[in-house]
Amino acid sequence: MRYLYLSTLLLAVLTVSVLGFRGTPSTRPPIELFPDMDHQAHLKPQAESAFFPDRRADRPIPAGTVSRDDLRDDDHLYLGKNADGTWARTFPAAVKLDAALLARGQDRFTIYCQPCHGALGDGNGITKQYGMTTTPTYFDEKRTKLTAGEIFNVISNGSQKTPEGRQNMLSYADKLTAPDRWAVVAYVRALQRANAGTVADVPADKRKELGL
Repeated sequence: MRYLYLSTLLLAVLTVSVLGFRGTPSTRPPIELFPDMDHQAHLKPQAESAFFPDRRADRPIPAGTVSRDDLRDDDHLYLGKNADGTWARTFPAAVKLDAALLARGQDRFTIYCQPCHGALGDGNGITKQYGMTTTPTYFDEKRTKLTAGEIFNVISNGSQKTPEGRQNMLSYADKLTAPDRWAVVAYVRALQRANAGTVADVPADKRKELGL
């Protein structure tokens, strides 16, 4: 019985210690029965650590690991290429070609492309007024014959370098995600199609609205 009394007394003391004074101001550190690794040593970035042989606190990424967000196993979506390495003429299966995609493409185009290429894609953007005279039009034969994958590649990696080593257009991959780049490709195609359009392309029920 003595042990039972002692056990009961000990349990009562622990209960009062842990729960009885909960919320009461105290200068003593709280009792943590299960710390759950709450308190660990923290090292500042680029600090020295005696724990590792190379004495670096910042640990390098283990060899062979790939970030989940950087796993890009769809060459069509991320490179604009088919499985055989040729430029894709179509849009990736992951990209739904619809009005929403064109609207997104127009939005991104207006922000990133229009200043140089112009609202119509004719190369007459605002930068031409400040001396940039090399911006091409989307409507010449060379660019209307580009595949969708090639246009995607230019947006991703910039234009080809000139013989002097100058690159007129730099990469926009850091500003546009792969889906957004495809949205811009879709909008560029729409601009090209609109430039080459004729009255015959306008639906009959819409011609009166346009005065045609």
